[in-house]
Amino acid sequence: MGSFTTRPVIRGTHGVVTAGHYLAAAAGFRIMEQGGNAADAASSMVLCLTLLEPHNAGLGGECPVLVYSAREKKVHAISGQGCAPAEMTIEWFRRNAVGLIPGDGLLPAMVPATAGTVTELLSRFGTMTFAQVARPAIEMAEEGFPVYRELAASVAQNAERFRRDYPSTAMLYLPDGVAPVEGALFANPAWGETLRRMVESEKRAVSRNRTAGIDAARDEFYRGETAAMIAEFVASNGVVDATGRINTGFLTRGDLMRWRPQVEEPVTLEYRGLSVHKCPPWTQGPVFLQQLALLQGYDLAAMGHNTPSYLHVLIECAKLAFADREAYYGDPAFDRVPLNVLLSAGYNDARRKLVGETPSGELRPGDPWGGKGPALPGSLADVAADNGIALQREGGPHAHDTTHCDAVDRFGNLVSATPSGGWIPSSPVIPGLGFPLGTRGQMFYLNPDRPNALVPGKRPRTTLTPTLVTKDGAPWMAFGTPGGDQQDQWTLQFFLNVVEFGMDLQEAIDAPTAHSDHFPSSFYPRAALLNTMAVEARIPEDVKSELERRGHKVRMDDPWAHGLVQAVRMNPDGVMEGAASPRYQRAYAAGW
Repeated sequence: MGSFTTRPVIRGTHGVVTAGHYLAAAAGFRIMEQGGNAADAASSMVLCLTLLEPHNAGLGGECPVLVYSAREKKVHAISGQGCAPAEMTIEWFRRNAVGLIPGDGLLPAMVPATAGTVTELLSRFGTMTFAQVARPAIEMAEEGFPVYRELAASVAQNAERFRRDYPSTAMLYLPDGVAPVEGALFANPAWGETLRRMVESEKRAVSRNRTAGIDAARDEFYRGETAAMIAEFVASNGVVDATGRINTGFLTRGDLMRWRPQVEEPVTLEYRGLSVHKCPPWTQGPVFLQQLALLQGYDLAAMGHNTPSYLHVLIECAKLAFADREAYYGDPAFDRVPLNVLLSAGYNDARRKLVGETPSGELRPGDPWGGKGPALPGSLADVAADNGIALQREGGPHAHDTTHCDAVDRFGNLVSATPSGGWIPSSPVIPGLGFPLGTRGQMFYLNPDRPNALVPGKRPRTTLTPTLVTKDGAPWMAFGTPGGDQQDQWTLQFFLNVVEFGMDLQEAIDAPTAHSDHFPSSFYPRAALLNTMAVEARIPEDVKSELERRGHKVRMDDPWAHGLVQAVRMNPDGVMEGAASPRYQRAYAAGW
């Protein structure tokens, strides 16, 4: 008999989906029942998630995607991250004495990417029309869906801010002056009408071919009435941001018209006979691979799962990888990111020697340039001083406000998508559209001499990071989680639980996790919690004590606090599997 798990592994032979909300998973299941493939199902689930989880993701946000195409027998990354507006410059922030880009209001708004990403995924890799995949979301927007505990709590927590600063949000989410209660029906007809305009544009063009129709749906959002409403709202509304300033944003209709998502090559590392694929370094995704490259040199199974030695090595390798993230990652269209060195065996053999018996208290990036590149960052304090970062010793980091979904089908297509941004606590709902803009611009630095510095047209380095794994060139597994900077630590532990410790998907998800907060946060105000290791309280007390004896500052989080990992897998016999974390009680897998 296997270990106890909170849920069974879900299995099917036609398709399996996971999503951060059970109604989105049901929508993906429905699309597959109607003959859709994994890309169709994922497109539908992403749309549903941006309606169902408005405090975690929205149409005004972003959505990196990884796709294994059975037709092409190849993995692709879709750049679901909008870029900085043309008028958004470091010089503007200097003139206005803004040292850090704020985390709310309209000032940090990038071009919204989720709608364009969905249409690109559907057009390039799907089989259905936009009208077909959008139907479940439109129905829920117009007919309403039951409010769940986390959404009710988020609206209640932010109610005063909505009333004071975001009246358009208050009109939608506090219609009677109070937050909706769990179980109440909530509808967002303006959001549904936004998708209906896209559907109508598709219908007018679909006589040419399916792709032309989907392109027309996308053009409505970025060139049509929706784009005009976004631009007008940004131009005419001042919003109080986190610094107490009244600001409008930089986003214009021209910025919307110029943007399109890109289909790119993923970044790949071989590990234990598996090819692990991540989005390029406009996300933090390669940091997952850097951790694996360091861990290649250890016998993790011999150390034992979640032993003090295992967790110590895991955390110290994470510190080294995330130090390189801070030093070198950025939009590769603008920044020179030496991934070929950062992922090489020689570089990681040398870096691995820095892992000692006691934890490091410094930010220690490597030198992939061999002394011939830009100057290395100094101490963690120096990095903080150069970039306006606050070093902290208490508190917790930004860890949620994102969602995820996966899909695998009987044809061999595999999709992993991480929608985020455009969440209601941070920016006002646009009247007539039913969603706010994103605030991902807060992730840019205003130091022009470092990667990830603000430049018009550039993508901010996002934390959003789906993962896709192939084996012998065939699709094997896709997974992801919400969790800000912690995403590539929690999913790494899930992956190692499967690959190194032989756990099934649900066991691997349920197992307690740990993570480091030692590096600067990607979110305003960019705090770093020095030498802090956070562990779920199910980690045994004797393990915690030994970690503290070694010198780690251990913070006990709630027993089921870390993320919302979801995963799907394709087995060689054609049986597909899926599992979802029980944390927060809203993510589910469904199989057919």
